[in-house]
Amino acid sequence: MFAIIKTGGKQYKVATGDKIKIEKLTAKEGKPVVFKDVLLIAKGEETKIGQPKVAGAKVESKVLRTQKGKKVQMIKYKAKKRYSVKKGHRQLFTEVEILKITA
Repeated sequence: MFAIIKTGGKQYKVATGDKIKIEKLTAKEGKPVVFKDVLLIAKGEETKIGQPKVAGAKVESKVLRTQKGKKVQMIKYKAKKRYSVKKGHRQLFTEVEILKITA
């Protein structure tokens, strides 16, 4: 059984026991999080597709940690103008473990 959920402007395919990294959530470590934006649920050959969400469906999960991701570096450079700028960014993410999918 798997589901497709929407959180942080992105869609994720999840199954029970999966650990996924999503956009930062405000929940503390060890606390439960419920995703109600379930777009699709599939169990064997039976599939429920939402319009846009599956009614009454939810995905329960637990927050494992919140951290910063790898550094992404950006460089601007203009030839012959003595102009160069180097910047870095580390995006925050939350790692969650999927506990239960209910339809």
